[in-house]
Amino acid sequence: MAKLAFLGLGVMGYPMAGHLQAAGHDVTVYNRTVAKSEAWVAQYGGAMETTPRAAAEGADFVMACVGNDDDLRSVCIGKDGAFQGMKPGSVFVDHTTVSAKVTRELCDAGKTTGIAFVDAPISGGQAGAENGILSIMCGGDASAYDAAEPVMAAYSRICRRIGDSGAGQMTKMCNQIAIAGLVQGLSEALHFAEKAGLDGRAVVEVISQGAAGSWQMSNRYETMLDDHFEHGFAVDWMRKDLGICLDTADETGASLPVTALVDQFYKDVQKLGGGRWDTSSLIKRLRAMG
Repeated sequence: MAKLAFLGLGVMGYPMAGHLQAAGHDVTVYNRTVAKSEAWVAQYGGAMETTPRAAAEGADFVMACVGNDDDLRSVCIGKDGAFQGMKPGSVFVDHTTVSAKVTRELCDAGKTTGIAFVDAPISGGQAGAENGILSIMCGGDASAYDAAEPVMAAYSRICRRIGDSGAGQMTKMCNQIAIAGLVQGLSEALHFAEKAGLDGRAVVEVISQGAAGSWQMSNRYETMLDDHFEHGFAVDWMRKDLGICLDTADETGASLPVTALVDQFYKDVQKLGGGRWDTSSLIKRLRAMG
């Protein structure tokens, strides 16, 4: 078993760190809100520190799941950042969804002191984190990934290295691009069924068994029909991710017309007061239009 640090105890990081402790690892946690760290230690055991640097001292692996590019830079190379406490040969595993640019920046920064950096964004939502069945897409040095993969197995259903530094983040962008189009299509189908006077549940029971079926349809249609959006991945975070996708598309020359359109639809949902609703709330926009 390994000595680990986990930085960031949000809805994803909190249970992920718990799985690591339950697997027998020696886990020290850090969170900006100290009360969250105290609650985690009370629930799972382990230890806590009040700075990323202190949490990372002597760790073989440091895992992070924070908010955005700036948050990640702060916990890595900011004042009392983790890189200052990590030993040569240790591995930093970033589960945050951030830009490939900051990933490569921090990968290069780590190399100067012998720290390996694996970008490992996750998919599966809060339920996937709690049940330990996340999909993890990774980029970075192959030997660093091989060392970290058995640790990540504590909370993953599938974990795969896609390529060099940044490849994991690029793959997560593909994931978010696909989800955006799927949720909009599902929202339109359910909205159409409602307007046509059809039983939405009966409709989905039939079409989900054919070519239209998807994870989003199977797992979100009932709550969408019930107008319930207080679970899952929030619209505010989805817009952050789609912004990264669109910025990267400009850099690479990729064309993302549907993604750009759905991003604006999510902006409309925010205007409705739905920034914290989950991403399936796109149907709320259609209902608001009449």
